[in-house]
Amino acid sequence: MIRFCASRFCAMVGKEFVQMRRDRLTFAMLIGIPLLQLILFGYAINSDPRHLPTAVLSGDNSPYSRAIVAGMQTSTYFDITERPKDRARLSALIREGEVQFALTIPENFGRSLLRGDRPVLLLEADATDPTATGGAVGAFPEIVRQALLKELKGVEAGLNRSQSPVDIRIHKEYNPEAETQYNIVPGLMGVILTLTLVMITSLAITRESERGTMEHLLSTPIRPLEVMLGKIVPFILMGYIQMVLITAAGRFLFDVPMHGSVVLAFLLSIVFIGANLSVGVTVSAVARTQLQAVQMSIFFFLPSLMLSGFMFPFRGMPAWAQTLGSILPLTHYLRLIRGILLKGNGLTESLPHVWPILIFWTVVVAVGLRLYRRTLD
Repeated sequence: MIRFCASRFCAMVGKEFVQMRRDRLTFAMLIGIPLLQLILFGYAINSDPRHLPTAVLSGDNSPYSRAIVAGMQTSTYFDITERPKDRARLSALIREGEVQFALTIPENFGRSLLRGDRPVLLLEADATDPTATGGAVGAFPEIVRQALLKELKGVEAGLNRSQSPVDIRIHKEYNPEAETQYNIVPGLMGVILTLTLVMITSLAITRESERGTMEHLLSTPIRPLEVMLGKIVPFILMGYIQMVLITAAGRFLFDVPMHGSVVLAFLLSIVFIGANLSVGVTVSAVARTQLQAVQMSIFFFLPSLMLSGFMFPFRGMPAWAQTLGSILPLTHYLRLIRGILLKGNGLTESLPHVWPILIFWTVVVAVGLRLYRRTLD
C-alpha cells in the first residue's frame, strides 16, 4: 500500500498552478466571469425601472392637464419623449416599441373637470413585459391625485373629497392579464438559440482541431469563407427545428397568443441565427480546446442574457448598460419576435430591429475570417 506523500502532493499542486498559469484564457475566464456577474447584478440590474419613455396626446391646455403631465415627469417613472399630433401616430409609437406608455388627455379636459363630469384620462401601457410597467402603472393614479390636489383649491377643492375627479383608465396593451409566459416564451426562443448555436458551433470546430481533422481541411484549397459557411449552414436547420418546438409549445402548452405572422418571424430569424453561428465560428478560431470554447461561449451568453431585457427590464438599466446591451443581437431579436407574435407587427415595424443584428453579423464574420486566416499561418 502506497502511503500519502506530502512532497508528491505539493509537486502535483505546483504542476496544476503552472498549467493554470500557462492556460491564460482559462485563468482569465475564471476571474472574468465572476467579475462580470458582480458588475451586471450590482450596477445594471433594476427591477423597478424609472424614466420610461412616454408619449402624450393632449387635446387640452388647461392648468390641470399640464399639472398631470408635470407630475408624471416629477415622479421619475415617466419621461415625456414624444408629443404626437394624432391618434394614429400615438398608436404607432407604442406598437413599434418607441415608447412604453401613451397618455391621452381629451379635449376640454379642464372644463369637464370643473363641471364634475369626471373626464376620462387614458393611459396605455406596452405590457409585453409586465415587470417593466408594473411600478409605473401602480403609481399613476396617485400621481394624478397629487397633481390635481395642488390645482383644485378653494371652491374647487370639493371635487377631490369624495372620489377621484377624473376617470382613470389604464389599458395594458398586448398582455392585459399581465401573464408572464406571454413575455417569457417568445424570449426563450432567442435565449435558447443564442446558447445552443454559439456553443455547438464553437465546439464542433474546436473538436476538429483537437482530433487533427482540421489539418486535412487546411491542406485542401478550400477558402476560409467557404469553411465558415460550410460549418454554419447545417446548424441553421437545427436552429429552425428549435424554433418550431418552442413556437408549438408556446401555442399549445402555454396559450401564448400569436397575433402576427409566424412565417415572417421565421424568415427574419435567419439573420439572428446566422449572427449566433458566426459568433461560434469566431470563438472556435480563438479557443484551443473544447473547454475554452465552452468558457468563451458562456462569457458571450451571460451579458446577452442579462442585458437584453429577457431577465430584467431593459429600460431599467443605466445608460451604459443599455448601450452595451444594444450591441448584442439578442436585445433586438427579443423586440423583433415579441413585436411580431404579441403585437402583430409586420415587415415595416420589424425591419428597424433587423438592421442592428445584420450589422453585428457582418462585423463578427469579418473578425472570424481574420482570425481564421491567422490559424492558417
